[in-house]
Amino acid sequence: MLGGREVLEREVRRHRVHHVVATAGAADEAETAATLRDAARLGCQVWLVPALREYGSLAAGRLAGADHLWGFPCLRVDRAAMRRPGWAGKRALDVTAAALGLLLLAPVLALCALAVRFDTGPGVLFRQQRTGLDGRVFTVLKFRTLRPSNEHESATRWNISQDHRMGAVGRLMRRSSLDELPQLWNVLRGDMSLVGPRPERPYFVMRFSQAYPEYADRHRVPVGLTGLAQVNGLRGDTSIEDRARFDNRYIESWSLWQDVKILCRTAVLMLHPDGS
Repeated sequence: MLGGREVLEREVRRHRVHHVVATAGAADEAETAATLRDAARLGCQVWLVPALREYGSLAAGRLAGADHLWGFPCLRVDRAAMRRPGWAGKRALDVTAAALGLLLLAPVLALCALAVRFDTGPGVLFRQQRTGLDGRVFTVLKFRTLRPSNEHESATRWNISQDHRMGAVGRLMRRSSLDELPQLWNVLRGDMSLVGPRPERPYFVMRFSQAYPEYADRHRVPVGLTGLAQVNGLRGDTSIEDRARFDNRYIESWSLWQDVKILCRTAVLMLHPDGS
């Protein structure tokens, strides 16, 4: 009656809306999901009313946030991840771990830099534009494992893991993820977090956002060194749709404890690389 998603922010602010209720049966579920995420970002409490009233017998007394609206069962959706109480702890963990990591891993970083210098020549660090929180572009740092022919190749080539130009040092660093260690500086600067959706190049963000409706929703939180998708094997040439689903699941269920578990699983995978 008031308009679509494009007028949501205006109407929420004009009418000082604090609660948004969504019922089942929307014609476009992807658009509904995006609208509810926008409402949560604006600080509204979002409620879901399921199609089956019998849902109330499952939720009542068992799920946090289960309630009813004039006799209809409804479920309170948790606040947006960045509005939850533990989010400040996430940034504190990022700064502390990144600073300690850069200090303790300094010898490893130095050895990696020497190996890259020997393998690919001058310019051990590779700088590339990536898309982060709220679609903002930043420069990510990595150890160089391959020298691209030009900037266009760097920005638009999807995967270089099988490129014949990559030497033994580059392959080893990619298998062990050692090439990602300079991103600890990105974490310290605030461009990234330790845990979050992996950042992608703007060219591919544009393509994937057009192909997969929920892909752009990954940018509701800072991008990360590792994430829920990566510890579930979604690296390299794997499904983009699956990655987006795992990334959004991470955001919607975010907790500091979940971050700690993902970091522990990442450490195990680095000790036992699978070659992806």
